[in-house]
Amino acid sequence: MGVGLGVITGSLLKLAGPAVQRGELTLPPWLTQPGSPPTAETGAASQAQPPQRAKRSASLGLFQTKNELKALSERWKQLAAGEPDLTVSAFMLVLDDGRYAQLSPDTALPAASAIKTPILLVTLEELDAGKLSWNEPLTLTKPVVGGGAGWMASKPLGTRFPTHEVATEMIRVSDNTATNLLIERLGGKDALNARFNTLGLSATAVNNWLPDLKGTNTTSARDLARSIALVDTGEALSIRSRDLFREVMGTSVTNTLLPKGLLRGLGGQQGAPDDSLMIKGYRVLNKTGDIGIAYADAGLIELPDGSRAVAAFLVKGPFNDPRSTELIRKLAAAMAPVLKPKPAVARNTAAAASINP
Repeated sequence: MGVGLGVITGSLLKLAGPAVQRGELTLPPWLTQPGSPPTAETGAASQAQPPQRAKRSASLGLFQTKNELKALSERWKQLAAGEPDLTVSAFMLVLDDGRYAQLSPDTALPAASAIKTPILLVTLEELDAGKLSWNEPLTLTKPVVGGGAGWMASKPLGTRFPTHEVATEMIRVSDNTATNLLIERLGGKDALNARFNTLGLSATAVNNWLPDLKGTNTTSARDLARSIALVDTGEALSIRSRDLFREVMGTSVTNTLLPKGLLRGLGGQQGAPDDSLMIKGYRVLNKTGDIGIAYADAGLIELPDGSRAVAAFLVKGPFNDPRSTELIRKLAAAMAPVLKPKPAVARNTAAAASINP
């Protein structure tokens, strides 16, 4: 009898399948199993984000300010007051708990090469949307050739570079021609600025090809931090593109501002910033900017306890004034005490060994 009922039920479900898929027939809840075709009632629910994925996204933190670290904000204010002829924008946010510090975080200042971070974000959004291929060739033309940093400008006109190389060199050695290639591929300055606005980067704008030595391209500390946090919190980009973003950001060779300042603030043995920070359990994925009249650095900071923070600093001042870069290092050093990891919970290894011999 049991076998017979099973055969009959299975046959009925097979015959009813097409009608269920078309929404003409609704199965009772007890017959709806994982993997079954959605019904008219369950279709919307089946399109919703799975609970496990929602939980995982929440664990990545949010770009949301909750508790201001007023002592750090005041310390930044004091450091900036010591150099009254320098204009400063600073912002830091711990993504896991919303602690933050700020100093004129929304002031629009010359972005220099720091604007390449939000350009990378938009590039990877295009990749996710299927409007761009990671190995799509981009052709070098006269309008996009930029002076200053990078090597692509030295290649003959008509040279083709794969997008992944262009995006990587834009961050790794801050190649200005690579940046201009991407600006052109993304639809030009106006189209790119519209994308920045959509992402909530209200102070960020590309007004001229790089290197933009006059500082007409702008951004703010909050915008730079947000462009990085959107990726790391899962609010922007797919998992694959998020990994690409982190990999490319990790290639940046300049580590003398935010990373060096953070290392100084942590104290102890000092050395090459990236390696020394790694030994202490920290990692900084950053991108700098330098056009002489303005300097910037922004990055994702990984802490030894697994938590993460974003920080960004911009300083505008006299041409090639060493006080500008030193001020960024001082601001980053002042931030170090609040980025100490939480104490680890000690484990009873003897007890664990007796349970799992």
